[in-house]
Amino acid sequence: MSPYTGWTRAHWEWAADGLLTAVAPYASAGGALYHLPGGRPSVSGRRSDGLEGYARTFLLAALRVAGAHGADPDGLLARYAAGLAAGTARPGGPGPEDWPRVTDRSQPLVEAASLALALRLTRPWLWDRLDDAVRERVADWLADALTAEPHPNNWVLFPATVGGFLAEVGHRPAAARAAVTRGLARIEPWYAGGGWYTDGRGRAFDHYNGWALHLYPGLTAWLDGDAARAARYGPRLAAHLADQARLFGADGAPLHQGRSLTYRFAAAAPLWLGALTGHTPLSPGTTRRLASGALRYFLDRGATAGTGLLSLGWHGPYEGVLQRYSGPGSPYWASKGFLGLLLPANHAVWTAREEPAPVERGDAVHAVPAPNWLVQSTVADGLVRVHNHGSTHPDPDDPHYARLAYSTATGPAPHGAAPDNHFGLWWDGRITSRTEPEPLGAGDGWAASRHRAGPARVLSLVLAHGAGELRAHLVTGAPRGAEVRLSGWAADGAPRSELLPLHGLSAAPAPPPVATAFARRATAPALRGTAAGAPRGDLFLCLARLTAVADPPPLAALAAVTTRRAPDGGWELTAAWRGGPTHRVRLTAESVRVTTAP
Repeated sequence: MSPYTGWTRAHWEWAADGLLTAVAPYASAGGALYHLPGGRPSVSGRRSDGLEGYARTFLLAALRVAGAHGADPDGLLARYAAGLAAGTARPGGPGPEDWPRVTDRSQPLVEAASLALALRLTRPWLWDRLDDAVRERVADWLADALTAEPHPNNWVLFPATVGGFLAEVGHRPAAARAAVTRGLARIEPWYAGGGWYTDGRGRAFDHYNGWALHLYPGLTAWLDGDAARAARYGPRLAAHLADQARLFGADGAPLHQGRSLTYRFAAAAPLWLGALTGHTPLSPGTTRRLASGALRYFLDRGATAGTGLLSLGWHGPYEGVLQRYSGPGSPYWASKGFLGLLLPANHAVWTAREEPAPVERGDAVHAVPAPNWLVQSTVADGLVRVHNHGSTHPDPDDPHYARLAYSTATGPAPHGAAPDNHFGLWWDGRITSRTEPEPLGAGDGWAASRHRAGPARVLSLVLAHGAGELRAHLVTGAPRGAEVRLSGWAADGAPRSELLPLHGLSAAPAPPPVATAFARRATAPALRGTAAGAPRGDLFLCLARLTAVADPPPLAALAAVTTRRAPDGGWELTAAWRGGPTHRVRLTAESVRVTTAP
């Protein structure tokens, strides 16, 4: 039944049980805090980190028990019930079990949402059996989340998630319902269409779409039986899944892009949510193949190696994917990836035969308009590449948002190293950042954007077919003689990263190898050129490829490329792809137009 991953529901139950067994020895004496090892506290401090360890593993336990219809042979709920009592005995107090209070923009607000979901999912077997005094204390602790001010991003859904539970149990119901309404209203301006949200203002498109911005509204509507909200959020989720399904490699790896990547297989959560709510374009067999592939990908590559604990990293420990808020319990946000256990064992998602992932069905180049991405996948090596011409971050040097491309098999060079998949000027002793980025569109085999690079403006375009990429950069405003630099994928030879200069560029020494989430010594090939200061812009052009095929054809054989100056000073390009379409491009400093012929 599982010809692609070999995994069944029993494997998911085994994985959940293993994770929960491994964390048990790290519970405090009263069970209220889980002080997991890791050697790296978050900025919120040890007590908050202990609460995070408790809340996120409690959510996993809740999914495990609720999925078994209350069967709990290992006594998971008793363990976490003891923690509820101990943690709320004197909230905010100095005792070794006391939970920190939920305040504005505090980490306990995040954990309150996990607690509320866990309590809601297990209500008949835990909440309804707690002593009245404990229930009152826990509800009062949670109620602080109703009015706590969240950060203006996915955090606005944490008070709403708490409100959903408290409204159900009748604790401060008016304030609880108001928190739900307020939180859901605040994400509306961030909906960019096509199933995609930005994570707050700006253009931060990343995995928070799936494991937060779709998950909380969709799951709350399902738990409430709210048909009106399901009608709003369900179609959005389905549209998102049509794109998200393309972002997994054949080995199960999710796209390595955006923040909080240590949450790993939480990327499977929206897949299960679609099956749970009925709002998915994916067949049951495809859903399980993608979700099981993601979980197995990480467990097979050392995410819990040695201890059974999820490490702070990607495969194993790796600092490059962490943020200031990352603490030892943070990786257990991955608990959301076990949402599928809520689906009964006889559901089609567990009984259907696995079907191939989109990457396994044939080569594809797919435009995603909202984030202005171009998704490029190849069946021969199972790699997915995303050309990023629209997702950004307030930090223009953040390696997980600022790069021109990401994949399921490579990670960006860490902060401070020479950037991979980048184009800039060598200016004031450093490579310029990709600042003030502006998406210019994505279509049939292409995506484009514009950004500032020091004193210059750069219009960047990518054309793609098969594993091949044609990268074009039109630079205006650069002083005559200014050096430009272009880099490719950071890889260690498996997969292979290649660049071939075509116009205005020549080979340059590669920067020193760096450690990425995928390789200990990854190198990004580099090219360089010189700006002529042409009034209508200087064009720089190359072919690029990331491939895991053992003996690929020469990069030069992938496309026949011609360029010429147009009469008005712009540029005209033609790329005739081997065995594929022909792209014709018109470039000026302000615009790009691409036509495609078979």
